[in-house]
Amino acid sequence: DVQLVQSGGGLVQAGGSLRLSCAYSGFVYNDYTIGWFRQAPGKEREGVSCISSSDGNIYYADSVKGRFTISNDNAKKTVYLEMNSLTPEDTAVYYCAAEYALWTMMPSEYRYWGQGAQVTVSS
Repeated sequence: DVQLVQSGGGLVQAGGSLRLSCAYSGFVYNDYTIGWFRQAPGKEREGVSCISSSDGNIYYADSVKGRFTISNDNAKKTVYLEMNSLTPEDTAVYYCAAEYALWTMMPSEYRYWGQGAQVTVSS
């Protein structure tokens, strides 16, 4: 079965940077999307960015465009989310998620989830 193991996160000052990692395994064919989501206290889970395994297509939410970069290292089977120019509004638990043959940032459409990582940005 598909498994996702996250690493990274932590506490950073506003304007700083963090990198999240999502190590994946168990895909049986190469047509899947890995996405990053975040959930702040009292808010719904929202899509941040996703990347397609088949064509490398990438999506960013407007709130992170130009500041976050998603990448997929196929050799290491790891997807990264590089986060720069962080603001307190980026504070949330960040999750990676995956699904076959999918191109959406609707959390309900993803079956496979990482364990989550807290990102806290202080002002």
